Amino acid sequence: MKQIVDLYNDPEFQALNVGLVSIAFDSREEQLRLIQEYGIAGVPMAIDADHSVSRAYDVLKWAVASGEPSHTFILVDASGKIAWIKDYGAPNKPDRTMYVPPAELVREIKLHLR
Repeated sequence: MKQIVDLYNDPEFQALNVGLVSIAFDSREEQLRLIQEYGIAGVPMAIDADHSVSRAYDVLKWAVASGEPSHTFILVDASGKIAWIKDYGAPNKPDRTMYVPPAELVREIKLHLR
């Protein structure tokens, strides 16, 4: 959740004028608890209880041991097409991480914005 808060509050990320949405398997109750705990405001927190969104974007190939998607970022362009997708937390990655510095994500997104 710190990732969401840090991105949302990052001026360089805000300057990109892209939407930020969190999609997770967490229950509504868990999402609400995390929203309160981290003071998340202004970021849609979607619940993918049936895993249909994760399957549609093919991110389950990077799932962690629990079967949940890893730490994956997807940039969807205005026409609804994936412009960029990158997973950072898959268990088989030697440089696995569950937090990416906002500056790195801003750099990646800038490369793929049209």
